[in-house]
Amino acid sequence: QVQLAEFGGDSVQSGGSLRLSCTASGFTRYCMAWWRQAPGKEREAVAAIDSDGETFYATPVKGRFTISQDNAKNTLYLQMNSLKPEDTAKYYCAVDPGPMLCRGWTLPYDYKYWGRGTQVTVSS
Repeated sequence: QVQLAEFGGDSVQSGGSLRLSCTASGFTRYCMAWWRQAPGKEREAVAAIDSDGETFYATPVKGRFTISQDNAKNTLYLQMNSLKPEDTAKYYCAVDPGPMLCRGWTLPYDYKYWGRGTQVTVSS
């Protein structure tokens, strides 16, 4: 059974940095993504990376967040810099296995596996 586990959430001040990680294994062709959900808001896609290494970013995080993967460690990362209070949310990693890669990366129902999330809180 596939299990995803996120780590690295914390409370930081505005302008600070955090690195989230997610352990996931067992996939050959895939899209792996970070999503977030703030209280009272819908879940939104943050960034994605496919098994070919192509990356995708949501407009609010471009230039501040970097998604990467270490295949040897079966780990997905999200480096978050210049954090803002509006980045406060619970962050989830998700995997869409299969040959379509990240064609629908902003569609939550495309993802078959989800982690339980890790909380990121950014104070002003």
